[in-house]
Amino acid sequence: QVQFVESGGALVQLGGSLTVTCLVSGFTYGFGNYAMAWYRQAPGKERELVAGISSAVGSSVAVPSYEDSVKGRFTISRDNKKNTVSLQMNDLKPEDTAVYYCNRHRDYGLWPWGQGTQVTVSS
Repeated sequence: QVQFVESGGALVQLGGSLTVTCLVSGFTYGFGNYAMAWYRQAPGKERELVAGISSAVGSSVAVPSYEDSVKGRFTISRDNKKNTVSLQMNDLKPEDTAVYYCNRHRDYGLWPWGQGTQVTVSS
């Protein structure tokens, strides 16, 4: 069974930076075979995809993609040797406050969610 363990959430000041990381386990095939994504859910709102990263096997390069509101501020990356996917967040805004989750990219089907990690941006 695939499991996600998100970590790194914190309370940060407006304009600050933070990196959240997700450790993934339980894949049937190698982690690099799966497109992954970070999602977030703010209070009273639906969960939304904020950044995705393509699969990357062998010498292929993973391709990132971003939701418009985070383009230029967030960077998604993956480490296939460590089975981790990370999200570096810069210039944080109050509207970035949410619980952040990782999962497979929704275009390929979702697995059960982890507990997420709370990011709070104070103004």
